[in-house]
Amino acid sequence: MTDSTVTRRDVLKGGSAAAIALISQMSFPDFVFPDEAADEELVPFLNMPRSRPNLLDWETLDSWLTPQDQVFNVAHYNEPEIDPESYQLEIAGMVERPRTFALDDIKALPEQDQLMTLECSGNGASKGFIGGIYNSRWTGTPLAPILKECGIQPGAKEVVFFGVDQQEEAVRKVTVEVPFGRSMSVEDAMGLNTLLAYQRNGESIEQRNGAPLRLIVPGWYGIANVKWLRRIEVRNRRYMGRFMGRDYVTLRGERQGDEVVFVESSVSRMNLKSIVARVTREPTVNGRVPLKAYGAVWGDGTEIDRVEVRLDDGSWQPAKLDDEPQAKFCWRFFSIDLGTVEPGEHTVVSRATDASGRVQPTAEDDEIALKKTYWEAYQQWPREIEVEA
Repeated sequence: MTDSTVTRRDVLKGGSAAAIALISQMSFPDFVFPDEAADEELVPFLNMPRSRPNLLDWETLDSWLTPQDQVFNVAHYNEPEIDPESYQLEIAGMVERPRTFALDDIKALPEQDQLMTLECSGNGASKGFIGGIYNSRWTGTPLAPILKECGIQPGAKEVVFFGVDQQEEAVRKVTVEVPFGRSMSVEDAMGLNTLLAYQRNGESIEQRNGAPLRLIVPGWYGIANVKWLRRIEVRNRRYMGRFMGRDYVTLRGERQGDEVVFVESSVSRMNLKSIVARVTREPTVNGRVPLKAYGAVWGDGTEIDRVEVRLDDGSWQPAKLDDEPQAKFCWRFFSIDLGTVEPGEHTVVSRATDASGRVQPTAEDDEIALKKTYWEAYQQWPREIEVEA
């Protein structure tokens, strides 16, 4: 961004009106959005809380790869601290040749990078949680060759990933201590570019984000990317732990004729989503204020066809998708010149369409309006602003 000791992010993290006003006096020539000029001023969003630490702050986003101080983490049980020297990963279950790996054994295997946007499936469910997303270059070793070498037995259906973290869980009247676990089909485990990762952006993964080793599943919500990985088990029947069958389950109404039938599904692949990250202005011209909008779009790896932006009650206008940087499983940035507006309050919203024809829904569309659970909040997110002459 700038060599100044005070950055746009520093200013906005302060949260005060005076600090926000200071933005107009600062310039940011080396910014993440290539079409943003140094003389553009940020227009703060109305009715939005400031971002908390360890969450993405859209208004101060300054890097395609997210800095660690804006990386979210969620722990469903404890946050174990694991000694890398004594760490072991077990491959077991329906395999011909069970294996146990030390961390150095994993690091000695062929190394691969995976660029990926990781989003919490609850991100966007409330105004206070729209920063549960980050973009990374993960480094590790591919899972598929390891499973192939271990020899998956005939009849195997699922691969279960267990973490070191554990907690007591009650099922009916029985209470037992269980490890965190998630599963996927053998086909998905072998074909989704799954990675056993030990680095993020060239540095060792931090403890809160799953060190020393975590699973990376491109195009799937964060819950599937199991942290503090300790055991991979191949099974011939469906695994139904808490975070597959009871929690991280989306309950959604589906219209069947004149009836609404509620169906449950386990959270897995990421949905198509876009958001206006920030709006900027230039000096008033003839009583009107020039505006621009910048944002990001992402999904499960399906190619993005277009992003459109609407100002107030106007028509949808095509945004410009940045050519670079981009990667299949990563967010892609966009920008649009909104023209000039009268001083006052305005609303800006984006919607995405992917190559399969999928369109990001509004909050009033059935797939969002008839959803009764917190997860998979991928609706369009209107942004409210106020500009002065």
